Amino acid sequence: MLIDTHCHLDLPPLVDQLDQLLAEARAAGITKWVVPAVHPDGWQHISELAKQHPDLRPAYGIHPLHTANATAEQLQQLKQLAPEGVAIGEIGLDTTYGNLDKQEALFREQLRIARQHGLPVLIHCRRAIGRTLAILHEERADQMGGIMHAFSGSLESARECIRLGFVISLSATLTRSNAIRPPLLAGQLPLNQLVLETDAPDLPPSDHQGCFNRPAWLHETACKLAAIKGMSITEIARETTATAQQVIPKL
Repeated sequence: MLIDTHCHLDLPPLVDQLDQLLAEARAAGITKWVVPAVHPDGWQHISELAKQHPDLRPAYGIHPLHTANATAEQLQQLKQLAPEGVAIGEIGLDTTYGNLDKQEALFREQLRIARQHGLPVLIHCRRAIGRTLAILHEERADQMGGIMHAFSGSLESARECIRLGFVISLSATLTRSNAIRPPLLAGQLPLNQLVLETDAPDLPPSDHQGCFNRPAWLHETACKLAAIKGMSITEIARETTATAQQVIPKL
């Protein structure tokens, strides 16, 4: 049994063929999916999908891409909706989008909502690991922990995240021949500090470049991790599932 800790099943083209893709993924051994929001407009849709498909577990949040248009009313709505989810996310910092001051303010507000409800957080961090770690410390994120989504930082940064109660999520970048940091993280960190994700429809595995990512392809990342660890796919599935369930208790 594999758990995909980050899969945007509410977004096209996945949502347009959801039943087929979920059946394909179940046949590959994937049994649960965390579906993180990126924009408040998608919260209701994710909630409805989770009710229709009990193996889809919702997470609500505002992605740093949408910081500029975030409102106090949306944050109030998030406070009310949060208990329905298994986590708060996808939230964080991304220097490629600008508006860093506003991003930081929104990030802090969402971390406080997570702490208020005792929910872990799903962290998006791009070229901002130092500031992200500082804010996680300042906002006492160790009280709820969470997942560093599609992490591609250094081993030192990963270990600092782990000290804060976070685990490191490996995506299909692990399968790419030019990948450097993901294989290093996979080799150096124990399985109780690692989880798996697709980030579908983004980040397809090496053998599927040019295609949208599919939920079933989580199996390819798991197989690559098994090869790096010198373990069976059964052991990888068991251990990463246990880690995911520990960091997101509502799974």
